[in-house]
Amino acid sequence: MMALIYSPEYLKHRTFNHPESPQRLISIMNSLEESGLINEVTIQTPHMAKEDDLRRIHSKEHVEHVKSFCEGGGGYLDPDTYTSPESYQIARLAAGGTITAAELALESFSSSYSMVRPPGHHATPDRAMGFCLFNNLAVALEHLRETKNIKKFGIFDFDVHYGNGTAEIFYNDPDVLYISIHQDPHTIFPSEGFVEEIGRGPGEGYNLNIPVAPGSKTSDYIYLLERILKPVFEDFGADFYFYDVGFDAHQDDPLSRVLLDDYFFEWMAMEIVSQPGPAALTLEGGYNLESLARCNLKMINVLTHEITIEDQKLTREDYKVRDETKILFKKIEDNFSPFFTF
Repeated sequence: MMALIYSPEYLKHRTFNHPESPQRLISIMNSLEESGLINEVTIQTPHMAKEDDLRRIHSKEHVEHVKSFCEGGGGYLDPDTYTSPESYQIARLAAGGTITAAELALESFSSSYSMVRPPGHHATPDRAMGFCLFNNLAVALEHLRETKNIKKFGIFDFDVHYGNGTAEIFYNDPDVLYISIHQDPHTIFPSEGFVEEIGRGPGEGYNLNIPVAPGSKTSDYIYLLERILKPVFEDFGADFYFYDVGFDAHQDDPLSRVLLDDYFFEWMAMEIVSQPGPAALTLEGGYNLESLARCNLKMINVLTHEITIEDQKLTREDYKVRDETKILFKKIEDNFSPFFTF
């Protein structure tokens, strides 16, 4: 059974003529209502993260800067990241929604999905960037580590942009495995997330990047993830799993050049269902409103009914896997062979 964490308060983070808009959540909620699926999901209200929760990840100066900037009227914190007067409080609610999702997945639901905004995976300990104010997932992870005594965490990020903030936060941490599949950083923001960025010190080997070429399709993603995600997760043996959920690798999205179809998000949800252990998802990107709503609906349906690939027995034509995708896998396999068995 899945819990959906949502509040209309998230719409109060107002952005103007900006791809990360309140309409994103409105479109998803409308699709759930129109399909009737909203009557089959358990919707939970998020609680607001405390400033102490934020400071487990972010510097005191960063938290106070975002707070004072928003209370002073808001505007652009950087060339990409817009805030309104309510954004500080709503960003705390987004982090709190991800904490709520994590607690529910741990205690009473097989999975949970925090459908929040602003997103979080680009936010570093001392900087807001890439539409993100605070790192929602990292705040939730540290909350679980401190209050629930959970030891090891697995993170999989399938937003089309590398979650540089999440990676930086846990780059030295051997108890947090961060895996990200994203568009080649030579060609997209934030220009980080290369295969060679593998972690540092005791965290070496626990930052695994899968930078795919522009034009990559669902077949390329499935080829890579079938060979990497489950084997590495099994080797690592996490006690809890977080998923950074992005829909901006869809072929209709205006901010990327990856060409996923709708099926990928069903397939990914089935992979999450089949992964043992509690799982919390949190929303990141996705900026074409139609594909965002449609793919969320498909993903939530799989999670709600706990559909597995075996249950579904889907038949698909055999898409071709690009040669450069096979080369990428071999490079990852070579780089990470000291740490994991593929």
